[in-house]
Amino acid sequence: MIGLIVNPIAGIGGPAGLAGSDGADVQRRAGERGARPRAAERAVAALAVVAASRPDEHVVTAAGPMGEDAVRAAGLRPIVVWHQRSPTSPSDTTDAARALADVGVDLVLFAGGDGTARDVAAGLPASTAALGIPAGVKMYSPAFAVGPSAAGALAAAWLDERALPTAEREVLDVDEEQLRRARVEPRLYGTLRVPYRAGRTQARKAATPADEQAAVRLAARGAATRLRPGIRYLLGPGGTMAEVARELGVEKTPLGVDVVLDGRVVVAGASEQELLAEVAQGPARAVVSIIGGQGFLLGRGNQQLSARVVEAIGDDPVMVVAPEQKLIDLAGRPLLVDTGDAGVDARLAGFAQVVTGPSTTSIYPVHAPEIEGAVHAP
Repeated sequence: MIGLIVNPIAGIGGPAGLAGSDGADVQRRAGERGARPRAAERAVAALAVVAASRPDEHVVTAAGPMGEDAVRAAGLRPIVVWHQRSPTSPSDTTDAARALADVGVDLVLFAGGDGTARDVAAGLPASTAALGIPAGVKMYSPAFAVGPSAAGALAAAWLDERALPTAEREVLDVDEEQLRRARVEPRLYGTLRVPYRAGRTQARKAATPADEQAAVRLAARGAATRLRPGIRYLLGPGGTMAEVARELGVEKTPLGVDVVLDGRVVVAGASEQELLAEVAQGPARAVVSIIGGQGFLLGRGNQQLSARVVEAIGDDPVMVVAPEQKLIDLAGRPLLVDTGDAGVDARLAGFAQVVTGPSTTSIYPVHAPEIEGAVHAP
């Protein structure tokens, strides 16, 4: 028996460029910037894979937006065992997880980010498996599927086979206020027993070792020399992009997306709406790096660079910049894109040219796990 918990506000801060969604003030500001939560639609996408093979399946869940609505939207039958308070709080997630385990659910799907994983872990006994449907802004924990369809495929396999291997995976989270000040210090809050199959669950995010900083600088220099006049460059978050900004002689918001045109920043810490407005004014290109250990290019921590923004840019929308070692550390695993739009992901899939130095590039495969998760579903 599977269950579902949805964090209704998960991910709202990402497209708004707020580096997270925790707190009423952040959620209000995100709404003012035109952002909306995406956890419910991603939960529906996961359950739709289950419904394709098991249309009469019952899913144990919480009432309304914490799960029931998504179960019904996917065409499955909800069994409601928890009624949350309004507005919802982290303790609702913990209590809902406990309620699902108490009625015998053996796999809990949860839609959210690291904060949701932390709250779920606080309520589940060690005997109950759990799997995250990625819908947050920060997802350091290796407790998530690589995309909603992959989560659904794993859940369907769990129901059909009852023999999927599981592994204890860390639940990590960072303080969002520190994160906005570029202090990235993930803390361990527990573990979850996560079902897995190769290529279906994401790895833990890995920091760049200090001894690789010289290689990062060379990759950044290679990117800087490739920028052309008259083009708006949307510099994504992260240390490699900070080095690109240094090469250009401009200030960089550590976790934001900044728009650079002809050697100056025209928008710092841009939201999705601001990026769309900038792209509408002339030629543009996104510049991103690779999340170490996970391999994501889009969909983790840079949701401002949304499917709408990528589509608006047009042909050849993304420049990828990374030291060669980041590719080596993936041990053959592909780069990943998860924008939430299967059509855009399909456009980006294939092979990417990765700028690794002033005169060096690598060609590396890019996969769209949402497409593959749906194709390989039982």
